Amino acid sequence: GFHLSGTVTEPATATEPEMTYKVAISFDRCKITSVTCGCGNKDIFYCAHVVALSLYRIRKPDQVKLRLPISETLFQMNRDQLQKFVQYLITAHHTEVLPTAQKLADEILSSNSEINQVHGAPDPTAGASIDDENCWHLDEEQVREQVKLFLSQGGYYGSGKQLNSMFAKVREMLRMRDSNGARMLTLITEQFMADPRLSLWRQQGTGITEKCRQLWDELGALWVCVVLNPHCKLEEKSCWLRQLRKWGEMDVCPLEDGNYGNELPNITNALTQSSGHSQDSLARPRRTVFTRAIEGCDLHWQDSHLQRIISSDFYVSPSYQREGESLLFNSQGQPLWLEHVPTACARVDALRSHGYPREALRLTVAIINTLRLQQQRQLEIYKHQKKELLQRGATTITNLEGWVGHPLNPIGCLFLTLTEACRLEEENCLEISDAGDSKPPVYQHVPVVTGSQDGDESYLSLALEVALMGMGQQRVMPEGLYAQDKVCRNEEQIIARLQDLELDPVLVQTLRKQCILLLEGGPFSGLGEVIHRESVPMHTFAKYLFSALLPHDADLAYKLALRAMRLPVLETTAPSGDVSHPHHLVSVVPSRYPRWFTLGHLESQQCELASTMLTAAKGDMLRLRTVLEAIQKNIHSSSLIFKLAQDAFKIATPADSNSDTTLLNVALELGLQVMRMTLSTLNWRRREMVRWLVTCATEVGVRALVSILQSWYSLFTPTEATSIVAATVMSHNTILRLSLDYPQREELASCARTLALQCAMKDPQNCALSALTLCEKDHIAFETAYQIVIDAASTGMTYTQLFTIARYMEHRGYPLRAFKLASLAMTHLNLAYNQDTHPAINDVLWACALSHSLGKNELAAIIPLVVKSVHCATVLSDILRRCTMTAPGLAGIPGRRNSGKLMSTDKAPLRQLLDATISAYINTTHSRLTHISPRHYGEFIEFLSKARETFLLAQDGHIQFAQFIDNLKQIYKGKKKLMLLVRERFG
Repeated sequence: GFHLSGTVTEPATATEPEMTYKVAISFDRCKITSVTCGCGNKDIFYCAHVVALSLYRIRKPDQVKLRLPISETLFQMNRDQLQKFVQYLITAHHTEVLPTAQKLADEILSSNSEINQVHGAPDPTAGASIDDENCWHLDEEQVREQVKLFLSQGGYYGSGKQLNSMFAKVREMLRMRDSNGARMLTLITEQFMADPRLSLWRQQGTGITEKCRQLWDELGALWVCVVLNPHCKLEEKSCWLRQLRKWGEMDVCPLEDGNYGNELPNITNALTQSSGHSQDSLARPRRTVFTRAIEGCDLHWQDSHLQRIISSDFYVSPSYQREGESLLFNSQGQPLWLEHVPTACARVDALRSHGYPREALRLTVAIINTLRLQQQRQLEIYKHQKKELLQRGATTITNLEGWVGHPLNPIGCLFLTLTEACRLEEENCLEISDAGDSKPPVYQHVPVVTGSQDGDESYLSLALEVALMGMGQQRVMPEGLYAQDKVCRNEEQIIARLQDLELDPVLVQTLRKQCILLLEGGPFSGLGEVIHRESVPMHTFAKYLFSALLPHDADLAYKLALRAMRLPVLETTAPSGDVSHPHHLVSVVPSRYPRWFTLGHLESQQCELASTMLTAAKGDMLRLRTVLEAIQKNIHSSSLIFKLAQDAFKIATPADSNSDTTLLNVALELGLQVMRMTLSTLNWRRREMVRWLVTCATEVGVRALVSILQSWYSLFTPTEATSIVAATVMSHNTILRLSLDYPQREELASCARTLALQCAMKDPQNCALSALTLCEKDHIAFETAYQIVIDAASTGMTYTQLFTIARYMEHRGYPLRAFKLASLAMTHLNLAYNQDTHPAINDVLWACALSHSLGKNELAAIIPLVVKSVHCATVLSDILRRCTMTAPGLAGIPGRRNSGKLMSTDKAPLRQLLDATISAYINTTHSRLTHISPRHYGEFIEFLSKARETFLLAQDGHIQFAQFIDNLKQIYKGKKKLMLLVRERFG
């Protein structure tokens, strides 16, 4: 039949009553072509009721009554029966049908109506004509709505996942050879192109968001797949080409590599590995996400060699033709496919995607045989150039188009094609659950079906081989943040897949063989002896290889990882003759490096590789040495070397067992290197680094501590050396940790004191106090340190530093030395009349109190210094008051007599202080009155009251004060309100 209708009952649930839905389905040549259901389902997938009715028809065909098309039944009726039929039909559905029936009746009765121009009438139950298009029903409006909704959510609420599942649906349709696949992709693309964010991003000049970029990539790759359908009609292809060109010409269309133009060769070019690309980046054509699909429309499948490759496992060249060079077969007679590699892989992807897995596999094997042959030839070319290239130390040979991070993901595609052929499908293994907790796939060796090959090759070992070849390809870092980021992402994806492979003896053999080829591969391999300065680094890849090889061939593992440690782009100068990458020259001139946006990530990967090697080499001094040398030669960032030092220290000092001295020494050596690197540059982590180094040296032992104390000047600043290093080494904790005997303690202390004196000489301002503290227990050293302070006091030290040391001296029981330093400090100080909250005031009061306690002579010596340095009236009156409250000399210095009498302000030395205080009050008063505002009047009157107290300490003080007030009234008579207040208070 062509039309199926029925009613579907949905049983009642706890919350919903029982529901009945009317469903109608049209089908044609085994495809459902349209559906309607009373449930009003809004989704791109069929509702449960349509599925239920379809399954019922499939499983119980004899339960479904088969009827003739309705036109046949009507043909058998006479005039009366027809009238009866129509009237009953209208009565049964009069509300829905009556307006239509009335309209049709009018049209049939009108002789020149459109309905009367056509013979016969339509019949929905009769099926389509043989020439009609027949394809599965697709609710186009619904597809548009859903894509629009997901895009508007901008990657939130799992919308990215939803769009990816729609792409997966397209792939599934292609695999089932459902012609709706391309139609659905067109609808999705139209909505993507209509995304309002595109023009916004373009105006703002910001790149598309990361999640969105990946969706656009997948969209571009899917179109390449669609246009490469080996069995599509020409008119379909030309229709797609028109669409793709229309989208590509729109100015909002995203570019292939994010934001920049791209110098990658055209998809249909053959293998061009020349380095003479002098094309200017501005002259390069604009490449959009659809450019590769547009180029793909030029490709066809008519080549007879290609047809033979994909149609037979046993296509080989006749044995008599196997001598000499051939472009079609290798020397074993196996077919080759010499096409631009990513293009050839796009064909494989297309075959896989359109449901031709066997053909995809055959083409993959031909591509791998071609790659092997190229690898061999490149090896031979290199052997001839080896000497010259090694002398130059760099190469201009490199692939401008890398396979890893390529928009068509060629290596990932070949790897998947091969591993899919080897997957062990577990019983009742359902699709991955939404939680994503899928078990890693299990693979088995499936022998390669071929007409000539040795029997021990399996698709699985080919998968490993091609992944290693692709990852090891030497290639130039592409331009632009997005393209560079994609290189890293693609590399991580391939490695994640490789880690799913259980390495059995067959795979280990493949791994070893390929690693040796990569090491010997010269400039065509990223692990060859010479590489281009802007080569994509191999650290991530090498880390995988190192871990995989280590249990089977440690020497090879280390050789490879050590070779990969380099990062030539960071070496200071580009070797001459390295002009093969013109578009980077602009950026090489102003700065040392081209614009490597992912450099931070790459350097951390380099550090990860080094850390992996250090961990593995624990306990093996020889290997640790070589790894250490590689780190010192290749890693240029102090923070990364510090991280490595910390890693090594952690591994060397496990909590549950003894320390490993070999690795501890490496940690220390790396730490020392960091100290030297950051000594003269500012680094916000420097204090942490210094502290860590002392901890590490303590773990290593007393010799290491002695060594860093003795060579402090090449590692630390004087301040660090005294306040952190020596102080920590001399702390109680360190002595306990090392359980030192007396001679060892003495040796350390002696080194610390020598360091302290050297630092005090070099930087007395910052180190004098620490030096004194460190030398306390040794009389000679302490005296030397004190002398250094005295020598530096007159020139190189501030009053704050001198006051601090003076207080320390008093605290240590050297009051006369404290007095001497305090006097020196006073000579550096200057307090203006308005600095009554200056932080040094406390020091001045302390110095005066110290002098007073020592006796009359010391007080007499310091007062002239105070008078000279302090011009602030309130401070001076405070000192004066304190000096008159108790008798001087109460400190009781041995051998001194103390009269015990209070001192008079009329006699020296206090007379001088009193005069200075009075004149300070007079000067301050005039200064304050020059710019006083009414709101400060009250405060000013209080200030004058304080001044009067000081004036009254002098014998004729009251007369002096009265004259002072009269003076003010005379000079400032313009300030009437203020002078009124002065009169009220002071007469």
